Amino acid sequence: MPDHTIRGGVEVSLKRKVTWAGVLLAGVMLLPACGTNQLGGGRAESSCDTSRGALVVGLIAPLSGGLSAYGQGMKNSADLAIRQANEKCAVPGYRLMFQPEDDQGTPQVAAQAATELASDPNIAAVVGTYNSSAAQSVAPILEQQNIVEVSSGNTDPVLTMGPQAATAPKRQFPTYFRLATTDLLQGPFGAQYLVQKAGKKRIAVIDDGKTYGVGLTENFVKEAKQLGADVVAQERVGEHDTDFSSVIAKIRPMNPDAVYYGGEFPVAGPLSKQLADAGLAIPVMGGDGIADKQYVTLGGRQGDLATGIGAPVQSLPSAKNFTDAYAAAGYVDSYSAYGPLTFDATNVIIDALAKVVRDVGFSSSRRQELVDAVQQTNLDGTSGKVAFDEFGETVSKALTVYAVQGDDFAPVETGTFTAPGGSGH
Repeated sequence: MPDHTIRGGVEVSLKRKVTWAGVLLAGVMLLPACGTNQLGGGRAESSCDTSRGALVVGLIAPLSGGLSAYGQGMKNSADLAIRQANEKCAVPGYRLMFQPEDDQGTPQVAAQAATELASDPNIAAVVGTYNSSAAQSVAPILEQQNIVEVSSGNTDPVLTMGPQAATAPKRQFPTYFRLATTDLLQGPFGAQYLVQKAGKKRIAVIDDGKTYGVGLTENFVKEAKQLGADVVAQERVGEHDTDFSSVIAKIRPMNPDAVYYGGEFPVAGPLSKQLADAGLAIPVMGGDGIADKQYVTLGGRQGDLATGIGAPVQSLPSAKNFTDAYAAAGYVDSYSAYGPLTFDATNVIIDALAKVVRDVGFSSSRRQELVDAVQQTNLDGTSGKVAFDEFGETVSKALTVYAVQGDDFAPVETGTFTAPGGSGH
């Protein structure tokens, strides 16, 4: 089996355990190819110096299964960033290779993918994961090898600030960074909209028992109660459930005027439909995990609501170059909700690598320098300003409420959670 293959115009690493000498040889062999894959399908000559060899950027995301709409968009967006970097000779002396790994949205498979990537001395950094539960498995494995990880999708505050994130934050993984703001903001932001602007006062809350869903609903419930709403029920379903008649029977007597769901669209869509079929034609609201067109396809109804991370990409002038380049690249799948943030996450890594290797070649012994360079990130990205605080959190706190209109979600309002009294969280 060869050391690499071409996927979407980027060398994709297949043989993980290779020597640095082998990578140097591969880099020399790849020299004539640098810059020849244009996004528009044409060819252009380039004088890229790849004499130092090749460096691998990994990705861990759900590339198959129910959440693959997110994962494929993440993969393609990272691929696009790496293609552009190679065309511009962005990392002096190196050609970047891309190694996407499918975690199937599960912590166990994610841990296996992280172990596989971490065993390769040529891995420079990893993009991902999408699921917070997967990140809890991946982050400690990568940290053991001092491999930087930049996530575009995780929202569990514990990942960056520990179990007492709200009251006594303490950084958990020095190599872990993320561009998505946390459920400490997303849950309350959704509560403020649902209670104060949508006027819902009797809310049934349902979660899927996973890290993301439980954390999201806990933060939603706390704020909703502070705003005077009555949380009339708190129930749980399984992430693979398809029949919700029992939980609907439990909440029906409570006469809720809305349902808040902590989980993802494969369950949320059918749940919305079955609520209406059972006579509860009340809106369902969720977090970023349901904010995908497939939610509507699976049964989500007009007027259902979701919060999303960041401002709508269509409204950002900074995103036009990304959306145009993505369209020109001809990817089959949409970039979906986390494509723009993944594009930025990959460029964080590329920018940091370029700084680290400017004068000296990269090796596994220099991974701490890469971590330090990522910590100092200050970029104007697709999603806006990209920088990190002392916990590895994004400095951007923007969130958006979306409502189902037609066959997709449409943005309604963008802002951030502001605690009573006017102090932002």
